[in-house]
Amino acid sequence: MRTAIVTGGAGGLGRAICRKLSSDGFMVYMTDISEDKCMNAIAEMQLENVQARKLDVTEEPDWIAIYDDVMAEFGRVDAVVNNAGVNIRYDIEECSVENWDRMFQINVRSVFLSIKHVLPIMKAQGGGSIINISSVCGLVGHRYTNESYTATKGAVTLLTKSVASRYGKFNIRCNSVHPSTVETGIVNKFLSDPERMKERIGEVPLGHLGVPEDVAGAVAFLTSKEAAFINGVQLPVDGGTTCD
Repeated sequence: MRTAIVTGGAGGLGRAICRKLSSDGFMVYMTDISEDKCMNAIAEMQLENVQARKLDVTEEPDWIAIYDDVMAEFGRVDAVVNNAGVNIRYDIEECSVENWDRMFQINVRSVFLSIKHVLPIMKAQGGGSIINISSVCGLVGHRYTNESYTATKGAVTLLTKSVASRYGKFNIRCNSVHPSTVETGIVNKFLSDPERMKERIGEVPLGHLGVPEDVAGAVAFLTSKEAAFINGVQLPVDGGTTCD
């Protein structure tokens, strides 16, 4: 059985990714800062082939432990989806050094640690798929998004390309997915102001926001055999937001 690790798995986007990969036949390790949150999500969605694990993505020992667990049980790691992220919403003039550093810890350091420790595994087994969830903010400057978030997602984009370039020779594919605003519980709360919602919808040529399943479908494709020759790609899932 193919195995996949998904970070931030208990959130709206993470849940959709776990559900899709599970339905595609993966044994999925749903990870989050709280194992209870993962267990509740699995129970609510009645998911099969999904295991709950606590993982603080900023802590190197946690990454070593999760990879050790998967290898002990299945002997391989086929896909890693680095989905965990946070946006502390302060514009650059109001952003504290502490908040800036925290954003980079969660959004960038986590991806670095994930990749650092999965590369030896994937090299030894003859390949694998690493998928980093970036953002349209990792492709363009975004007038509605603070600079610290954009900086972190830009870092993820270039880290993805670098890994893809250097480790493709080991049949390791590294790609990034770039959603625009996606309807989740947290986002809908943030966009409860009708004017703010109008702004976000107005920038999407398709005329509506995305849903978690849109992103999950893109992730599933990148893990599939059909994507076997796709490496180092920045895949927008944005309804055309980054067309201009």
